[in-house]
Amino acid sequence: MSEHKTFYITTPIYYPSDKLHIGHSYTTVACDALARFKRMQGYDVMFLTGTDEHGQKIQDKAADAGVTPKEYVDKIVATVKDLWKLMDISYDRFIRTTDDYHMESCQKIFTKLYEQGDIYKGEYIGHYCKPCESFWTDSQLVDGKCPDCGREVYDAHEEAYFFKTSKYADRLLKLYEENPQFIQPESRKNEMIAFIKQGLQDTCVSRTSVKWGIPVPFDPKHTMYVWVDALSNYISALGYGNEKYHDYDKFWPADLHMVGKEILRFHTILGPAMLMALDLPLPKRVFGHGWLLMNGGKMSKSVGNVVDPVILCDRYGVDAIRYFLLREIPFGNDGMFTNEALINRINSDLANDLGNLLSRTVAMCEKYFGGTVHNVPGTEAIDTELETMINELTGKVTADMDKLTIQQALVEIFAVIQRANKYIDETAPWALAKDEANKARLESVLYHLCEALRVSGILLNAYLPSTAPKMMDQLGLDASALDLNKTVYGAQETYTVHKGDALFPRIDVAKEIAHLKEEDEKRKAAAEAANKAKAEAEKKAAAPAEESTVDFTHEEEIDFDTFCKVELRVAEVRACENLKESKKLLHLTVFDGERERCILSGIAKWFKPEDLIGKKIGIVCNLAPRPMLKGKYVSEGMIFAADTADGGCSIAFYGDNTPVGSRIH
Repeated sequence: MSEHKTFYITTPIYYPSDKLHIGHSYTTVACDALARFKRMQGYDVMFLTGTDEHGQKIQDKAADAGVTPKEYVDKIVATVKDLWKLMDISYDRFIRTTDDYHMESCQKIFTKLYEQGDIYKGEYIGHYCKPCESFWTDSQLVDGKCPDCGREVYDAHEEAYFFKTSKYADRLLKLYEENPQFIQPESRKNEMIAFIKQGLQDTCVSRTSVKWGIPVPFDPKHTMYVWVDALSNYISALGYGNEKYHDYDKFWPADLHMVGKEILRFHTILGPAMLMALDLPLPKRVFGHGWLLMNGGKMSKSVGNVVDPVILCDRYGVDAIRYFLLREIPFGNDGMFTNEALINRINSDLANDLGNLLSRTVAMCEKYFGGTVHNVPGTEAIDTELETMINELTGKVTADMDKLTIQQALVEIFAVIQRANKYIDETAPWALAKDEANKARLESVLYHLCEALRVSGILLNAYLPSTAPKMMDQLGLDASALDLNKTVYGAQETYTVHKGDALFPRIDVAKEIAHLKEEDEKRKAAAEAANKAKAEAEKKAAAPAEESTVDFTHEEEIDFDTFCKVELRVAEVRACENLKESKKLLHLTVFDGERERCILSGIAKWFKPEDLIGKKIGIVCNLAPRPMLKGKYVSEGMIFAADTADGGCSIAFYGDNTPVGSRIH
């Protein structure tokens, strides 16, 4: 294979709001198998993964944890890298959207799109889903909730920059028509076509209410909305718009973007439209795979129905988990995760079929030939049948991997393994061994079994990277034997085998399920106890105090004219954020009907920023500006707040029919 043959594959960049779960592993293991197989074919592979670290959800999570957003994501990203190391993920590059070089690229991209008129300033009025980081119109909501995740949205109203996505609607439809393989599976493509034809809206690409993000270089009050930031990673990671790397010309366009179906729209509509605007080549293929379900629902960190891959790998082995993820679910469809399905798949395929075939073959080679067998030609039809299956296997697996039918590739490999097990029963080596006249036939049978194991092991190397070398070792071969060019029957003339540990010990299903059930009940009991304690604490906090906590001390009397000098007005909170310099203060940007002003208020203990954004509150607006936090901020007013009986804080909110700027009398 020539040196210039390249393959660029990417996972989505994962959102590190919490530790990743088995659903994320599903995507990444699939990409890893494809990357490994392409390397085996001689391709120069670039396998990219990473983390998408900006946005409101991260900002809020960090505030709740009492740390900066960067400190928060650093901790989570460390666990992501540890997980990929554990799961034998052979990525070539790991990008973080907080990397300086990526931010440099994004700012250049945003500026270019703005200067050529593809990005413009406007005002966003609509709905926002924080978990999905998505804006929605009234017509797109389902029962008033986010159409993607089904959770509550909140009203958003703020100044924003917009990308002219609508400008590229016709070009996108033409792209799908002329490149039918661009979106896969086919059903997903039809969904995207329908989405565009219902009327493609321009995309909000900046926020003023969220500070944790990449600043818009020519308007630093704005931060880039997460999707523009995230979608640029596939080219910034190659060096586009920065000097960190110099691989863009070599690897772009990407051969394959692998994404979950919930973010397919961004990767097949917004992403390509941005690339069209930049006059850059488009990725060759975007595959939107299904979800890994648990108890009928999509695994979700925010919902809490997740499975920890670290626990599974520690208990069952990494390759067992990799195999289950790739074999159990037809790639592209939704699939169900259950403990029973996992254990049964390990027992049936890995322990009974693969592990048993290897141990039986090695044991018979040692018993009947002292461990060494040679290439003795087959003489019967079943020999030819097995040889043919072995010789055709690489072509079948290659075709399946090209079509992204990864599950079927494993089905083909295990068809050979299963046929070899049946071949043992048909040839009965133990019976042949009883007669010296059958020695040549016996050696031929065992050689056929060794060849079936060798070729299967070579092809399994992309999926089970720690198991395949163990198979070669027991066959008396080293790692150099894992060569895709040596998958023809008869390529290995002699075997000197030696017995090793069982590849996959069989699991007692009943005992294992009972153990898992017990552990699950312990976790549920702990969760219930924690929830009960929390509820009791909240109940206690909400109970009326036995004695009034109201402060009845009074200020000096003032006359009416003096009071009239205090200007009280209704203002709208347009942005709000926690300050890293103070755990007590919130930084509010409010609009008083004439201008925006900054107010610092000591209410961070009782209110989250999202509780206030979009709300109408009362302010003292003619208070002299007050420098705070060593002059870093200037507070231009005060908001109305009252003490509550439990030592908390209450704010009076004004209704929608109250105009911003109204006098308070």
